[in-house]
Amino acid sequence: MRITTGIDIIEVDRIRKAIEDLGDSFLNRIYTEKEIQYCEASKAMKYQHYAARFAAKEAVFKAISEFINGREDALWKNIEVLNNECGKPYINVDKLRENISKTVDDFTLESIDVSLSHVGEVAVASAVLVAK
Repeated sequence: MRITTGIDIIEVDRIRKAIEDLGDSFLNRIYTEKEIQYCEASKAMKYQHYAARFAAKEAVFKAISEFINGREDALWKNIEVLNNECGKPYINVDKLRENISKTVDDFTLESIDVSLSHVGEVAVASAVLVAK
């Protein structure tokens, strides 16, 4: 068993500016439809939610990077951050597992735990990955 971690912090304004300047081309390159729906429903805090999900994708990428051969760009939409019925964020492991198994030999993704936080103009995320 192998346990790896990743963490990322980002300024909310950086994501807000990218969304305002690049619009749908940025959103559709980075986020899944479900992520966009969740963030847009947040209204006043939507940029904080987008930033937290961006940080989560970066944190997961850092945790998984030693197992994959390829570029981060290919993983943006394969790392999907959803929320359970209680509001706790989680990574759609099935989606990630399906897409990375095509490029990785001798790797079994067991689980990923993720934690997100945002306050004012900063968002942070950490990820813990368990693999065989």
